[in-house]
Amino acid sequence: MMLKRKLSTSNRTDFVDATGLVQAAVRELGLNEGVVVVFNPHTTAAVTINEGADPDVVRDMSVSLDRIVPWQAGYHHAEGNAAAHIKASMFGSSVTVIVEGGSLQLGTWQKIWFCEFDGPRQRHLWIRPLGPTP
Repeated sequence: MMLKRKLSTSNRTDFVDATGLVQAAVRELGLNEGVVVVFNPHTTAAVTINEGADPDVVRDMSVSLDRIVPWQAGYHHAEGNAAAHIKASMFGSSVTVIVEGGSLQLGTWQKIWFCEFDGPRQRHLWIRPLGPTP
């Protein structure tokens, strides 16, 4: 069984902590042991795992991405959001997380981040355990 969850972003580039949303989905799925896939079905957004204790980490990622992939760089994509597509591809569309005892097994400082590169928008995350659902 797959769960679809909505989330909102507030800025063109936005990192939204989705850890609680994914943990709630794991509980709803009744997954006690296994692996869960967190998939982003959007071409100008991504999902990643990184530090969540210091807000400067996601701020630094955002600033660095704008340096590496600027919004105006002579892209050919007609919609004007080529930079968002490139950034999304750099991060990727999914992460997998081990689940033990019904809890996501993340490192001490790790969070699951929904990465918006073309916001603000209403977005979705799809959450599905690998293998049969309990």
